[in-house]
Formats: sequence, C-alpha cells, structure tokens
Amino acid sequence: QVQLVESGGGLVQAGGSLRLSCAASGRAFSVYSMGWFRQAPGKEREFVAAISWSGGRTYYTDSVKGRFTIARDNAKNTVYLQMNSLKSEDTAGYYCAVHRSARRWSPGPNEYEYWGQGTQVTVSS
Repeated sequence: QVQLVESGGGLVQAGGSLRLSCAASGRAFSVYSMGWFRQAPGKEREFVAAISWSGGRTYYTDSVKGRFTIARDNAKNTVYLQMNSLKSEDTAGYYCAVHRSARRWSPGPNEYEYWGQGTQVTVSS
C-alpha cells in the first residue's frame, strides 16, 4: 500500500516562494519516477513536474519553467517542489504521485498513480 503525504503549502504573496514536500512509503521509492500535479477549482488536473528515479531527468510544464524546481532525496523517501516567483495562477491544490512502473520515465501524466491527499497553495496578488 503506497502512501504519499504532501506538506508545505500555504498562503503567500505573489512573487514569494514555497517548498512542497511529499513523503512516500510502502514502495521502493528510489526506483520510481515521481510527479507533481495541481488542480484549481473548476479546472482539470494539470501535470506540473516530474523527476526520474535517479533524479537525472526532469520535466516541467511550460508555465512553471524557470520558476519551479523538482528534486528528490532517495535516502529520505521524499520528493520536493521548490516554487519561486509565485503567481496568482499558481493557486491550486498540489498533489504528488508515483509512476506505476519501476525504472520508467514518463514526462506525461498518464503513467502516474497513487495520489496523495494534496496540499493547498494560495497566492495572493
């Protein structure tokens, strides 16, 4: 049973920063790619970023490139999303997910599963 627990969300002013964390358990974390998604009210879930199991490959959706950084610490079974220069349009619930297959890389949303409960990010303008 995979468990993903996100934390680090909150209320921040536009231009500010937050770092999200996702602690994983129940699976050999170090052999799975991880992803971050977000969903704003009334909108579809959006694939934001992903990182391969070794950390050697990353993906970012265009709207966050240059502002967000995904990283992982396999010793701590944790993946992070550093968010800088936040904008009001970044306001959403942020969810982490794990790739459905070990040692597979997918810079797209369809191969991820086991969503966490999410952490809310609110950016005030």
